[in-house]
Amino acid sequence: MTDFSATRAAFHIPDGVIYLDGNSLGPLPKTAARRVSEVVTQEWGDHLIKGWNDCGWMDMPMRLGDRIGRLIGAEPGHVVVGDTLSIKVFQALAAAIKLNPDRRVILSDTGNFPSDLYMAEGLISLLGPDYDLRLVAPEDVSAAITEEIAVTLITEVDYRTGRKHDMAALTKKARAHGVVTVWDLAHSAGAIPVDLRGVGADFAVGCTYKYLNGGPGAPAFIYVSPDHAEKALPALSGWLGHDSPFAFDLGYRAGAGVSRMRVGTPPIVQMAALEAALDIWDGVDLQDVRNRSIDLSERFVAGVEAHCPGLVLASPRDPAQRGSQVSFRFEHGYAAMQALIANGVIGDFRAPDMMRFGFAPLYLDEDDIDAAVDTLRRVITDRLWETPEFQRKKAVT
Repeated sequence: MTDFSATRAAFHIPDGVIYLDGNSLGPLPKTAARRVSEVVTQEWGDHLIKGWNDCGWMDMPMRLGDRIGRLIGAEPGHVVVGDTLSIKVFQALAAAIKLNPDRRVILSDTGNFPSDLYMAEGLISLLGPDYDLRLVAPEDVSAAITEEIAVTLITEVDYRTGRKHDMAALTKKARAHGVVTVWDLAHSAGAIPVDLRGVGADFAVGCTYKYLNGGPGAPAFIYVSPDHAEKALPALSGWLGHDSPFAFDLGYRAGAGVSRMRVGTPPIVQMAALEAALDIWDGVDLQDVRNRSIDLSERFVAGVEAHCPGLVLASPRDPAQRGSQVSFRFEHGYAAMQALIANGVIGDFRAPDMMRFGFAPLYLDEDDIDAAVDTLRRVITDRLWETPEFQRKKAVT
């Protein structure tokens, strides 16, 4: 059993704050500052460039990849960390479509994160007019998987509503029709159990700054299944994905397995923060996390619906059909969220009218949920969202 009192103690949460935005940026692990300081002052400071060899910097992307791999059901040696999520989406998608050279359609859904769709559009602009990005409603993805499709690009958990795709069923159907799958786990990794190996996924990508708590700008990860690891060719063929980076060949030779999906120099300082965050996960069972997040989110939904008139549940009613977040629609959602944050409960907002709340059991408990509901009740019933300062839009919502 996971000791959630121990994991809660491992995070810095400011006094007077209830943090319901781990689905956007996880809080600071208490050991992260010390680990980053060690890398800066001792490793970088004392070893200088020797740190790449003496301190194991060059191997960090694969080491951290294996630690994340445990949390997403990946085979050892098939996840690597580095670059941003958008870069990893582009890499996975480009490699996947090359594996289906006789097909021209990328299938995604209208609930997907826009950056994923932008990456697909950019790739298509390079591939030529014969290629197409086909978007369907989330509930229509299964019916749209046919022999015409080259690749599916699906985010398992919808960033706005928390709606959860059935990864096993969609992957099974895709494989039956010869379709290569790319899964975005941005709102899955660290939130719900994932079994990439068990479902037979081809590619997966994800970020580490949400539920994995790696910090702002923490690097992304990419998974390539054993079936494709030696065949998948990265369109972004960076020097660290080369078979022998320090041979400085003028021509590219892909490295072994998933290491070829490395692009640029790894961000060692940021990876040090991620490493500290992953230490917390060593004693965590993801099924425990899932069970507890459902309990907390159900408690929140019941409280909001009982005490906050005007808020309408936008997430699936059945907790099994959503990830670890809940969203409510409210006409004045942006201003209401700003008022809520000013009163010590931090969630976020997604246009046009959606208030989002994330439930990370590593640092949340029932008392937090009850207090958050009570604060939201005051914001709504006292119409605190009408305060002019809460109406002004900020750069990040």
